[in-house]
Amino acid sequence: MAKSTKAGFRESVAQYDRLRRDIEARRYAPLYLLMGEESFFIDLLDRQLADTVLDPAEKAFNQVVVYGRDSDAESVVNLCRQLPMMGNRQLVIVREAQQLARIDKLSLYTAAPAPSTILVLCHKTKTLDKRSQLYKQIAARGEVLESVRPRDYEIGEWLAGFIRDRGLQIEPRAVEMIAGHLGTDLSKIANELAKLMVSLPEGTRRITPDHIEQNIGISKEFNNFELCRAIARRDAAQALRIAGHFARNPKEYPLLLTVMALFSQFKQLFIINYYRWLVRQGRAQMPSDAEMCRILKVSHPFIVKELSSAATLWPNNKVFRILGLLREYDLKSKGMESGSSDNGELLRELLLKIFAL
Repeated sequence: MAKSTKAGFRESVAQYDRLRRDIEARRYAPLYLLMGEESFFIDLLDRQLADTVLDPAEKAFNQVVVYGRDSDAESVVNLCRQLPMMGNRQLVIVREAQQLARIDKLSLYTAAPAPSTILVLCHKTKTLDKRSQLYKQIAARGEVLESVRPRDYEIGEWLAGFIRDRGLQIEPRAVEMIAGHLGTDLSKIANELAKLMVSLPEGTRRITPDHIEQNIGISKEFNNFELCRAIARRDAAQALRIAGHFARNPKEYPLLLTVMALFSQFKQLFIINYYRWLVRQGRAQMPSDAEMCRILKVSHPFIVKELSSAATLWPNNKVFRILGLLREYDLKSKGMESGSSDNGELLRELLLKIFAL
């Protein structure tokens, strides 16, 4: 059985894909520990096991679902040790297992799991202590998924793969629209994409920004990605026009998220300028676009090209000052020293200071 190691989001995706394929092939483990802060993969595997391990006629007798807040470890152990009725296998699923009383007592069962029982522990919001006997026994005899939340720069690659697995492609700008608007909530992104795919015209093979705007309601013109692009090009008129739209729709465009997006972009511009300085000093070669994608933590080479073009307009002496401004307005977006100004006024004020440099 697989042993779990320290996981990042990519490792979580790889673990999920492997377990999904094994379950589809009906290669089951006697123990599953699905744990971590990101519930999306946990819920998917929970549903897949619940739907596939037993035939519909067997579920009424041999499939048991309990919730941690309503049970305890000893009761779960007793369920797992029962023999299946009218079949060869039983499935015991413990949802919200992080709330299970005396969960460490499950080690009385996981030390020698019954061959006729599959136990699934859905341990959300946090991980089980990896030093515990329970964790070590499950890792040795079963399967562990550590589901890690993605970082913002990891969403694009996952989203494109999610679409590709469904026989479609998606334009990079459409990816950025979704990621910029929906953040890192995988369940929310998956739900919106499911609705989008149902609404696409027959024969569509490539998702465009127009599809996103028409079916998800994300403006292809007024979003943080387009604001960042306008600032990078030093297009003050367009940036202020987008900021005006944000000010009229403050709930859709929180200032904090906008400041975070700008901070990320100017940090990327700083890195590009630093590499160019190293090249001029003869101390390094300029990385390829593919390598810069990794360094800048962006999802597509076209973003690298846009940032590289913009970096000539924003030398690092200005970038330093802008990063300081963004830290200041990050505090203001949280209500510190913002006076009576609302978020719309603060954003306009910030942009005017940036373009004055």
